[in-house]
Amino acid sequence: MNYGRLSLFYYIPCRLSYKTFKTKATRVRFAPSPTGYLHLGGLRTALYNALFAKSQKGVFILRIEDTDQTRKVDGSVDALLNDLQWAGIECHEGPKAGGSYGPYVQSERLPIYNEYITKLLDNESAYKCFCTERRLNILRRDAMKSQRIPKYDNKCRSLSKEDINEKIHSGTPYCIRFKLSSDCSAFEDLVFGGIAYDVSLIEGDPVLMKSDGYPTYHFANVVDDHLMEITHVLRGVEWQISTTKHLLIYKAFGWTPPQFGHLPLIVNADGTKLSKRQSDVKVEDYRNKGIFPLALVNYITLSGGGFEHVPGAGVRLKSMDELAEEFRIDKISPHPSRLNPDLLQECNKLEIKRQLQNEQSSSAMVARLQSLVKELYADQNLNISEDHVKTVLNWAVSRITTVEELVSPKYGFLWILPSGDHDVDRELLIKLTENLKGLDSFDQDILKKFLKEFSSRNRVKFPVLMKMLRSVLSGLDEGPGVAEMMDLLGKSQSLERIKAAVT
Repeated sequence: MNYGRLSLFYYIPCRLSYKTFKTKATRVRFAPSPTGYLHLGGLRTALYNALFAKSQKGVFILRIEDTDQTRKVDGSVDALLNDLQWAGIECHEGPKAGGSYGPYVQSERLPIYNEYITKLLDNESAYKCFCTERRLNILRRDAMKSQRIPKYDNKCRSLSKEDINEKIHSGTPYCIRFKLSSDCSAFEDLVFGGIAYDVSLIEGDPVLMKSDGYPTYHFANVVDDHLMEITHVLRGVEWQISTTKHLLIYKAFGWTPPQFGHLPLIVNADGTKLSKRQSDVKVEDYRNKGIFPLALVNYITLSGGGFEHVPGAGVRLKSMDELAEEFRIDKISPHPSRLNPDLLQECNKLEIKRQLQNEQSSSAMVARLQSLVKELYADQNLNISEDHVKTVLNWAVSRITTVEELVSPKYGFLWILPSGDHDVDRELLIKLTENLKGLDSFDQDILKKFLKEFSSRNRVKFPVLMKMLRSVLSGLDEGPGVAEMMDLLGKSQSLERIKAAVT
């Protein structure tokens, strides 16, 4: 959105802290539509609202905005709740949590919207519109031909009571529209600063209630935010252009609006739009790729401001409590939030390391890796004892970014005997096996020294011995050092693999 070229949309050069306006308990909401998956932008919005509520000892509400029934996707609400729970975002009020301001699903609030639309009809802020879809399409087409902004011409605003009664009596379908004024409404955006915008210049009177009896987003949103006593609205910047319209609806009711803050777009590191094809949009995709929730949460906070990050200090993984303590709306950058995938990998590495230091989470990670190995290498003789898996995880923590990497072909030797024939000196390996049995320790430093001495005593070049052992131990041409592999596999497993190659 190029605000500099849009003459009817102004930034006012002032910026006030949210603390200036705070007069009552903070109540914020995340209000998604159940039209599919939770995307990264939605997660960022939910996270920032939850952290703000936590920082202010306030309430975080989940509200499902499903008034557009044609776009509703079955199962998306449950999927949304699961994603939020997975990410560690707790809702104080909502469809499952309950609360005294419900229902928290808009399709269950239709009687409430009917009551409040009547108030706007009574005070003449709204009116019934009988225009057909065909007429509206003609208006759009004519505007495009004339290179004008397509908008409703407000024809039904001037209908007499007799005309209205006659059309209702004849059964003509109608919607209810809001009378836009030409006020250049201004508001203080908590992220972007002062903004003024005359919505009537590019829009005709907007629909508040559709002919099917469902409210539009703009009407239900305002009514619900008021009745649920929302104090701050933090939402995506795509809604910024609608905020002045919402302020006019608040004014028509005589209500005090909440404070608004709009979060900038999330884009790739090069400024391009996030792509579904690249699997960098859906929260579920990150989850399936082995990204941990706290890693994804920290990744989001590293991209768009709102937190204290010391340049050059490196990445530090922060808990939800620490993030809430640091969060400041006036620290959010109004520029698009650029994602850096390297930071995500670093965050996930740090989370793997953190979880391995905790007994409960470490056991869960061991069980998860055991399950992944069983699933991939079904019906094979597996080396997945708890001690071995834990040893592997501690060894791999600086080498991997996800636990799933440990079941890739590169690390397959950790779990199964290598397959295929091996070009080896059998007599030499039998002698090596007998010598290895006498070792009390299989520490890699001791093994490295032992193998060098063995190659020297038996007049075999050390690189030749290493290549032979690497083949029988892992079946790979390259990878970790041979002594390192033997240390990882342990004495019993190493000897078993050498014997298998010999026999």
